[in-house]
Amino acid sequence: MRLGVLDVGSNTVHLLVVDAHRGAHPTPMHSEKAVLRLAEQITKTGELSKAGADDLVNAVESAKAAAVRLGCEDVMAFATSAVREAKNSAKVLAKVAEQTGVELKVLSGADESRLTFLAVRRWFGWSAGKLLVLDIGGGSLEVAMGMDEEPELAVSLPLGAGRTTRTRFRHDPPSRSELIDTTTWLDDQLGELAAKVTKLGTPDRVVATSKTFRSLARLTGAAPSAAGPRAKRVLTDTALRQLIAFISRMSAHDLAYLEGVSSSRSHQLVAGALVAQATMKALSLSELEICPWALREGVILRRLDLANGADETSNTDRGGSSRKWTGGSSALDLDSQTRAR
Repeated sequence: MRLGVLDVGSNTVHLLVVDAHRGAHPTPMHSEKAVLRLAEQITKTGELSKAGADDLVNAVESAKAAAVRLGCEDVMAFATSAVREAKNSAKVLAKVAEQTGVELKVLSGADESRLTFLAVRRWFGWSAGKLLVLDIGGGSLEVAMGMDEEPELAVSLPLGAGRTTRTRFRHDPPSRSELIDTTTWLDDQLGELAAKVTKLGTPDRVVATSKTFRSLARLTGAAPSAAGPRAKRVLTDTALRQLIAFISRMSAHDLAYLEGVSSSRSHQLVAGALVAQATMKALSLSELEICPWALREGVILRRLDLANGADETSNTDRGGSSRKWTGGSSALDLDSQTRAR
């Protein structure tokens, strides 16, 4: 079965296509992304701008055409914090659906956390024991913890790398006072999370995932992407502290030249590093292991778990062929599934 995941995030619209079936390892076949920086196109009134909405429509239309061309039988389409928090999100989603035929499912922060946790659990398996999973996105920080595939704790905090950059920094590179004030502010924001995690006991394995953590690990000496997804990669608190002392003096333009840092995200690297450092400090973590699977893989795995026909909702694309765009189906309806337990 060829499946696609269309992820509308704060920075990019990313289409991932895999070949997979229930019980099998999803094999990546195609990946493409458009850099939209939707979170930066939120107006002072809290709405996604007309230009941002138009860019989103074009990106979704392009991704849909690619999915059809590549023979995807089903595409799960979802949006995260940037669209979720826009005051005109309903209007934007309706526009996307009307002009592209794709209905985007808006994931809650807790659902992002649960699906990412599922992906990490499947990657490491049951031998990992009690997992603590961290994920820094553009708009939010997700944290999940538990012994099973459904975490005991799944929270989302508005501490993403992009959001922190926009709200805390006025200079590039950030001034010393901005760095100090932001570090103090993050320590305060993470106090309640630390208390919740402590109540659940000591994790057997601590894992970080997604682009921010992968970039930080690479900059501190972890294996490059060419080494493959199964190469062990870690990020230590000592190496991170040394890295921050180095990158906090560099402009976003210069950071983009570092290996493992994309030009579309270089402007938020320092903030992401500060969030990572503050989270590790709050949770008393000295080392994180990097997992190559994250939210998109979690969505795919959930879809495969439900591959019994119950969640199939067929739509017909404008080319006339039968395709399924299950953004609104039970494959992504994590909140209702959790309440039903």
